[in-house]
Amino acid sequence: MQTQQDSSTSATTIPPHNNNDAELKATAPGQLRVIKRNGSVVPYTDDKISVAITKAFLAVEGGNAAASTRIHETVAKLTDQVSATFKRRMPSGGTIHIEEIQDQVELALMRSGEHKIARGYVLYRAARAEERSQLAPVGEKIHPSIRVKHADGSESPLDLGRLEFIVQEACEGLQDVSAQAVQDEALKSLYNGVPEDEVNTSLVITARAMVEKEHNYSLVTARLLLDKLRAEALSFLNIAQSATQHDMSIYYPQALPIYLAKGAELELLDPRLASEYDVAALGEAIKPERDMQFHYLGLQTLYDRYFIHSNEVRIELPQIFFMRVAMGLAMNEEDRNARAIEFYDLLSSFDYMSSTPTLFNAGTLRPQLSSCYLTTVPDDLHGIYGAIQDNAMLSKFAGGLGNDWTPVRGLGAYIKGTNGKSQGVVPFLKVVNDTAVAVNQGGKRKGAVCAYLESWHIDIEEFLELRKNTGDDRRRTHDMNTANWIPDLFMKRVFQDGEWTLFSPNDVPDLHDLYGKAFEERFEHYEELTRKGEVKLYKRVKAGDLWRKILSMLFETGHPWITFKDPCNLRSPQQHIGVVHSSNLCTEITLNTNKDEIAVCNLGSVNLAQHTGDSGLDLVKLEKTVKTAVRMLDNVIDINYYSVPQAKNSNFKHRPVGLGLMGFQDALYKQHIPYSSDEAVEFADRSMEAISYYAIKSSSDLAAERGSYQSYEGSLWSRGILPIDSVGILAEERGADYIEVDRSETLDWAGLRATVKSQGMRNSNVMAIAPTATIANITGVSQSIEPTYQNLYVKSNLSGEFTVVNPYLVKDLKARGLWDAVMVNDLKYYEGSVNKIDRIPDDLKALYATAFEVEPRWLVDAASRRQKWLDQAQSLNLYIAGASGKKLDITYRMAWYRGLKTTYYLRALAASSTEKSTVSQGSMNKVSSQSAAPKAAATASAAEPQAAPVPLACSLDDPDCEACQ
Repeated sequence: MQTQQDSSTSATTIPPHNNNDAELKATAPGQLRVIKRNGSVVPYTDDKISVAITKAFLAVEGGNAAASTRIHETVAKLTDQVSATFKRRMPSGGTIHIEEIQDQVELALMRSGEHKIARGYVLYRAARAEERSQLAPVGEKIHPSIRVKHADGSESPLDLGRLEFIVQEACEGLQDVSAQAVQDEALKSLYNGVPEDEVNTSLVITARAMVEKEHNYSLVTARLLLDKLRAEALSFLNIAQSATQHDMSIYYPQALPIYLAKGAELELLDPRLASEYDVAALGEAIKPERDMQFHYLGLQTLYDRYFIHSNEVRIELPQIFFMRVAMGLAMNEEDRNARAIEFYDLLSSFDYMSSTPTLFNAGTLRPQLSSCYLTTVPDDLHGIYGAIQDNAMLSKFAGGLGNDWTPVRGLGAYIKGTNGKSQGVVPFLKVVNDTAVAVNQGGKRKGAVCAYLESWHIDIEEFLELRKNTGDDRRRTHDMNTANWIPDLFMKRVFQDGEWTLFSPNDVPDLHDLYGKAFEERFEHYEELTRKGEVKLYKRVKAGDLWRKILSMLFETGHPWITFKDPCNLRSPQQHIGVVHSSNLCTEITLNTNKDEIAVCNLGSVNLAQHTGDSGLDLVKLEKTVKTAVRMLDNVIDINYYSVPQAKNSNFKHRPVGLGLMGFQDALYKQHIPYSSDEAVEFADRSMEAISYYAIKSSSDLAAERGSYQSYEGSLWSRGILPIDSVGILAEERGADYIEVDRSETLDWAGLRATVKSQGMRNSNVMAIAPTATIANITGVSQSIEPTYQNLYVKSNLSGEFTVVNPYLVKDLKARGLWDAVMVNDLKYYEGSVNKIDRIPDDLKALYATAFEVEPRWLVDAASRRQKWLDQAQSLNLYIAGASGKKLDITYRMAWYRGLKTTYYLRALAASSTEKSTVSQGSMNKVSSQSAAPKAAATASAAEPQAAPVPLACSLDDPDCEACQ
């Protein structure tokens, strides 16, 4: 039962180091190769597998004629399955150890139900392994010595001593991991003449494959990847060809000044980093041990996308990366050395993380550090194309965009200059879509833009269909996002089953700048003008019909997102000098825009998990973190590179920042609180209250030090009205029958009001909860305020496939003696859900319920409790299993009723999809080609929707799709 030419060579045969050259020359580029046990490499062929499987069948079933046909067909099928597995994993070719092939044969036999054959195959493999061990001389390893080929073409023996040390160092201090197991498995993938860089790759891939059995192997994998990174960076800096982690206490201080000088020489870094800091002191402040806290996904993300490189060689080490960002943010501080160390300590501890643009660009020659830009598009051709040009410039330097298109006149509106009629908003949005594709974010992320349109705009019905796959493709935008800017009056008409009127904005020019009671009065005035015949271009629809179409399109295409105009404006601290016309790309920013001001927001997030223990929040630590974080965010405004003047004008005048949070689900796990519980809603309230309190206090203290922002006078802050107080303004304007928000509080808000009135505020806006998709990966916690999507899933990236598993679940299952190989298989089968695994206790099923198992009302309730403390908004994804028109209707009405400002993606599973669902990788932010949910699927009267693939939010698996963080 041998596979791939292993039958004739003893395991103890040690071939000369070049014995496989002739065979490899015959192997075509991109072809799979097999490493035999003697270290030689041969081309991969299917026929050896067929022979081995056939022998296994014959040994058990015999060779009678009745069995031969079945055996032949089954063997062919199984051989194809095994080969397909390797070709899928390594489409560009690669090497496979013979043991791995035999593992796959065994697995294929089991999966096909051939248990007797599989048992015989296993027993035969065990017997052959015993024979090989008996033949091996005492004291000699089974694997022969291996020579490594270096970049210059020379070869040397594999340094097993160093390899063993690196693996042992990677496992140091970790429970339930085996350095020997990693080493033994990795050696199976090595062969004579193996390129030097493949040695580390083998270690990384080996450890990564073990993550599903033990989460700590994720830390091991990251530490093994660090060995590659150290060699890459230190050799480039001419410090050392390689180093262990223990060496880094010596090498980090040496590397920092050389890195800064080299970076400036290559025009990658601001030369002031090297000349205006005490680099020696900063080098001594670096904490090499913090390299050890990375999980594999986090470090791989930094390696692939964040570390500064020259000709694809990374010249930045993890702690130098954090120090570079800290130095960039401390550039204008009086005591910049002390502040750089303070900022470094916060970032490198993972207690707080700056947003992606800040991490990308701090300390570089063009420090575009801001995350979000909001613009209003004027109603003239010059202004429209000027706005599109602004989009291109902002996107070029890595900014996410939110465009307000409501002022642009609708289809059929009169154009005085040409005596013609307008083609409406949609044709211009097609140009915006294509611009976002053409101009990506600094070559590092896809360009990303969201168009907003108010619900009374006469083009709203066509706007709702922009993401459909059917219809005239010239009036479709498949690559950009859309959002509906909904006034309270529309929601009231929906509740009242009333009529709604659509207008062209050139006929009702003031509506877009009005909100609350003023909007209602003016809207009703214009409706009266239509009845008198004084407004000609309009359309009357049933509010309920339009609402159902909104929900239908949201269900079918994932767009438009539902955002609420009135709470964004009535609760805005800056309502004294302008209007919030839209949100941003991720629906958490609510800032004023006009023709002279492009709103800018600078983001960062507190890692809530790092401030939570079994007994709840560590308020002392949280206050310290928030104080430093707000200072870092305020510094961004002065240091930032502005690619358009309107953005600089706005940012310097109002100085808004957006401090958010991530790791909310982790914080619940640490306290053993299920997401679907009153305790979780209460924790959402109290944790956001604390962040809000300390953030406002920190901005006020900064104002005492640096002065208030320019437009402070007249703001809600200056009148002693804090975010918690502005809930009352919304309730008064909307009416008590249309809002229900908990207003409980626990901290000294009266004292803080007095402090703000006395000291002022440094920032017009202080808080916003962004999605944090990428920075949550870096820090190894759950995204933003999201529930866990799956407790176990397989992630694919350029390095291959690996398993991500919920460490909290594993810990709890281990404590109850339930974590074993069978549990891993069960979690795989049920796609990360514990709900249907009988032997898991009910309390753990409740605690580890996945996103689609959490009723959306819990998400809305928790968001409502947070929203009362926020001066901006939150990126709130809504998960709805068994989605029906009625469920969508109830959920989104509830979101408005609970006072939310915005919602983000709808992540819905149709009723017939919830039994056992899958998510296609990379398709979450795209319209499925099969999306065909009928209009009836989103009606309140529909009992059950049709099964339709529903596009979800930006992929949990793919940080590129998330543009804010």
